[in-house]
Amino acid sequence: MRIIHCADLHLESPLKNILSAEKGKERRDELLDNFDRLIDYANDNSVDIILVAGDIFDRGTRRKSAVKHIIESVKNNPDIDFVFLKGNHDTGGVFDDEYDIPENAKLFDQNNWKKYEYGDVVIKGVELSKDNYKDVALSLVLDPGKCNIVTLHSGAANYEGEKEIYEVNFNDLKNKNIDYLALGHIHKYEREQLDDRGIYVYPGCLEGRGFDETGKKGFVLLDIGEDNKIVDTFVPFAKREIHRLEVEVSPSDDMKDVIDNVHRTIDDIPNKDLVEVVLVGKTNMNELVDIDIRRIKREFDDKFYFFKLKDNTTVEIDYASFANDKSLKGEFIRLLEKQDISDEDKSLIVELGIKALKGENLDI
Repeated sequence: MRIIHCADLHLESPLKNILSAEKGKERRDELLDNFDRLIDYANDNSVDIILVAGDIFDRGTRRKSAVKHIIESVKNNPDIDFVFLKGNHDTGGVFDDEYDIPENAKLFDQNNWKKYEYGDVVIKGVELSKDNYKDVALSLVLDPGKCNIVTLHSGAANYEGEKEIYEVNFNDLKNKNIDYLALGHIHKYEREQLDDRGIYVYPGCLEGRGFDETGKKGFVLLDIGEDNKIVDTFVPFAKREIHRLEVEVSPSDDMKDVIDNVHRTIDDIPNKDLVEVVLVGKTNMNELVDIDIRRIKREFDDKFYFFKLKDNTTVEIDYASFANDKSLKGEFIRLLEKQDISDEDKSLIVELGIKALKGENLDI
């Protein structure tokens, strides 16, 4: 038997924070298309079950066309069972009551464990709530002679802080005859030992949506042999990978050097991906080379699906060279050195102060 364990599809995510309105809509459609790609993979690789461990949708206000798309995709693939668990983003439920749910779409109940049996393989799960999450493990009973897959949408932190998440104490799940604890909520792949018998796995999200979701994204493929032993493999699957990379700037660099360093860092990244470059390090206070953000963006905007740039550099202050300087600039630097403020604030003040002394416009 083969099972796909995925989670956190977050279909209908608005994607307003990083993308333009046009690309946001395009990317939202790509997330929906990913579900069809997942089904194609399942058909091509003899997968029997697709297990989605929560957060199929991103929010309560979702397009009816998107919900119908998922239901029709399930219905059109009757040889695959789709086991859906409600997540904290699935407001009201996985699907609304107005839809006819296909027979091969399997849902769990709130507060009570429900199981689906496939010979010796048992998939058991429950929707978490404020009334059950603290003691839900106490009511979990599993046959030690079966291959037991337990699914929950539970995590150690409230993702983005806007939705309530109920965290189950994993210690309460130990020695419960769990072979594989299929989890959702954490958006990166994690695999750890639960106890002597079983493991717990977060597959991560199927596709990254922001620059806090970088790296390989995908699902976990479970191969269950005749001995009921599970072999689990992480399968990268995202259409577009998200990259966040730091580029070091040194005081001796001019703008050509900075751009060359960015090229060396990101030129091997596929142009279909999303890239954020963060400039870090020090600039020279005497030369005070401005980091021309617009120039760098022009250089790379067309090379990727989306390109973002942040300037987190600070000015390197050479106090020693101004120890005996009798100019207004020297007096300014010596006075600043005595101030009880952070180095980061001093760096910003030096940059603004030197620009002011030069009569330049201050971009504040």
